[in-house]
Amino acid sequence: MGTKVGILGYGNLGRGVEAAVNINEDQELTAVYTRRDPGSLTINTPGAEVKSIAELDTGKEDIDVLVICGGSATDLPEMTPKYAALYNVIDSFDTHANIPVHFANTDKAALNGKKTALISCGWDPGMFSLNRVYAHSVLPNGKDYTFWGRGVSQGHSDAIRRIDGVKDARQYTVPIEEALNKVRSGSNPELSTREKHLRECFVVAEEGADKERIENEIKTMPNYFADYDTTVTFISEEELKRDHAGLPHGGSVIYTGTTGDGTNKHVIEYSLKLDSNPEFTGSVLAAYIRAVDRLNKEGSYGCKTVLDIAPAYLSPLSGEELRAHLL
Repeated sequence: MGTKVGILGYGNLGRGVEAAVNINEDQELTAVYTRRDPGSLTINTPGAEVKSIAELDTGKEDIDVLVICGGSATDLPEMTPKYAALYNVIDSFDTHANIPVHFANTDKAALNGKKTALISCGWDPGMFSLNRVYAHSVLPNGKDYTFWGRGVSQGHSDAIRRIDGVKDARQYTVPIEEALNKVRSGSNPELSTREKHLRECFVVAEEGADKERIENEIKTMPNYFADYDTTVTFISEEELKRDHAGLPHGGSVIYTGTTGDGTNKHVIEYSLKLDSNPEFTGSVLAAYIRAVDRLNKEGSYGCKTVLDIAPAYLSPLSGEELRAHLL
């Protein structure tokens, strides 16, 4: 029997984790935990249970690692420390500015419970974080740039949907090609927020809604659109379902630096092109399930980030196999 996995939350990310666990032969989905009525939820894994979130509070659920698939705004700051005292946990907390506080709260809880926790796991923060650290370490004289997209931003799409008169919406984050080319040239440009990304919004308006007002509210929304060149296109519900049903995403971390006397320039680039953001993020989380389970069994308690975990801990292959085939 493999690592016994619990998933808390069954939205897009929860389903992505489930899909990933089911193709990892050394893992087994034991239960999905939900705030909804468990009887109302149908999952894709035969034999796995659907349970109320209240069951987790006993601390006695038969799981090795709990993957917490809540939102970073309100769910994870409460849920992750709470359950880190009771189980080994992983989350994908992605509010970069609040990571230090979230880490401290989770670390304290996990140490008290002799559990192992991993926060901010995914592709950014996560895979992109690793590449930023590798590049900074190898080329001390340099600068990193992160570009996201072209892809659907779920948070920004939700922000548009909260506007009065909006029935549905999708927002795409789009890197500006000119900015990408400047960075790749090794010229280390200073780029403003507006110079790096565009935002494309596709909006289904309610019947009779004031489209001019909606467009203005989107373009002037602080923290979301005000600092970007933003286009708003109104489309029908049928067009949205036909052309914008998927959740693609991706991006690049580009680092440019010099060596020696500064004459020789170097560009390091790591990029992702994802058909499904939640399925890929779920796959990253599933790889780190393996690491968290191993670390806990070694007695390495407390909170970790991807920066603390050696790559060999992610792989089902033995050290010997890794050295023979992937080193």
